[in-house]
Amino acid sequence: MNRPPLPTIEFLQTPTSPAWVEQAIAHLDTILLDHSHCERKAAGVALNLMFRYPSNSELVRALTSIAREELEHFELVNQHLERRGIALGPLSSPPYAAGLKAQIRPQEPDRLLDSLLVAGAIEARSHERLGLLASHCPEPELAKFYRSLMASEARHYGTYWILATTYFDRDRVTARLNELAVVESELLSTLHPEPRIHS
Repeated sequence: MNRPPLPTIEFLQTPTSPAWVEQAIAHLDTILLDHSHCERKAAGVALNLMFRYPSNSELVRALTSIAREELEHFELVNQHLERRGIALGPLSSPPYAAGLKAQIRPQEPDRLLDSLLVAGAIEARSHERLGLLASHCPEPELAKFYRSLMASEARHYGTYWILATTYFDRDRVTARLNELAVVESELLSTLHPEPRIHS
């Protein structure tokens, strides 16, 4: 099957601000704990879509791989937390993910399209921000760890794009993605006061 190229620009309309980088680097322990939550939630998103659309064989096959990889990352992040003496615990969520999920339309097939694109947008932003952490983190071991995750994060948002264009016309996917990208940028236009991966 011919795969359409990834829309690297459309997923993210605006780059992350330098203020986020400064905030994240100043609170690496909190960022790492939030990263653990993000990996767990990303696995949950993939699993939930598999349960909601069990007859979509290509979706199930692709998201099985993503869920497995997200859980592997969850374990790796938790190993870093353990080495730093940071206990797993709850963190309040920034409005980012909830704001994007609020854009998912309730009726099918719009719900499937929006669910795939919202997941892809979150993965694309995660890829960008892990890259920023890899470039700016003053701790070489942690910087190397973040760098090691970037390829898989890119593969994940690419998978969600491919699935969207598998089940929907590409023009329809692109138009909706552009709408969601505006919302995604607006949600990050003001820095959240608490340091998070998606603050």
